[in-house]
Amino acid sequence: MKAAWYERNGPARDVMIVGEMEIPEPGPNQVLVRIHASGANPHDVKARSGWTGKALYADKVVPHADGAGFIEKVGPGVPASRVGQRVWTFRADAARPGGGTAAEFAVVNAAHAVPLPDNIPLSTGASLGVPAITAHTAVLRDGTVAGQWVLVHAGAGAVGQFAIQFARWSGARVIASASTPEKADIARACGADEVLDYRDPDFVAKVRDMTDGLGVDRIVEVDLGENLTADIGAIRMNGVIASYSSTRVPKPEVDYYAVAAKGITLHTVQGRHLSEERRAAAVRDISALLSRGLLKAPEPAVFAFDDVASAHEMIEAGAGIRKVMLAVRSLDA
Repeated sequence: MKAAWYERNGPARDVMIVGEMEIPEPGPNQVLVRIHASGANPHDVKARSGWTGKALYADKVVPHADGAGFIEKVGPGVPASRVGQRVWTFRADAARPGGGTAAEFAVVNAAHAVPLPDNIPLSTGASLGVPAITAHTAVLRDGTVAGQWVLVHAGAGAVGQFAIQFARWSGARVIASASTPEKADIARACGADEVLDYRDPDFVAKVRDMTDGLGVDRIVEVDLGENLTADIGAIRMNGVIASYSSTRVPKPEVDYYAVAAKGITLHTVQGRHLSEERRAAAVRDISALLSRGLLKAPEPAVFAFDDVASAHEMIEAGAGIRKVMLAVRSLDA
């Protein structure tokens, strides 16, 4: 099969290889998926570049945990009736060391291959995994947000767009942050009640004005180290900050007593480390909203399979409002 992989860390154009590999075999409770779309995420490029500081976990690493396609073959313990099923996938890296969807075929755990309705584009399916599950967890892991205020930073980003939608469909009112008018329009289209420029020196005061002086109940945070001071000012007593990244300031300093004075709960959201129960809860809601036509994915930025380096470079340059993916096969299936 055709696949893309790297054997060392470095810039995409220096280390990414496109060539031939053996088609993997699914093991117990696994499926082999014929990949049509391979979804790339910031973690993929951080791992490839060496930004995370972690050693490679396989001699050859096929990137990308998310994808969409059709089940080609099932392993022991998986009903044969699943063969031919149209699916979206996540955590393709969990099935075996070095596994990923940047290949014509990928083995994934059966629970990580989720039925995709025929009327939902494969490009949407490849956009769901990391962003949608992360967003669902950040918004809802700490309980209902019905009747509450939720602040979603980077509301036009992939996670942000899904977070706004989950919060609204759960009965919350949403304030989103965005840095340009175009991004503000996207956040509003996803359902944000209010959109603010996070660089506005009056950002915290405006958030508090919108919430009757109390602050927001929950914050979905894209860059904890950069925004923590503002978050502390914008959140109400006993609020929750759920952070899924801290790229600009990877080692943030925390003013313990400022956090403690408000009884703030601060936790991280990393898709690789979620429990299967948490993932299953997210998948149930994602599937329910998809089937009702109530969940929309970010606009895709589609690259040819051989141009995987350009796909990674777009993410590193700031993909912004687009969801980067590879067209491994036709996206019209």
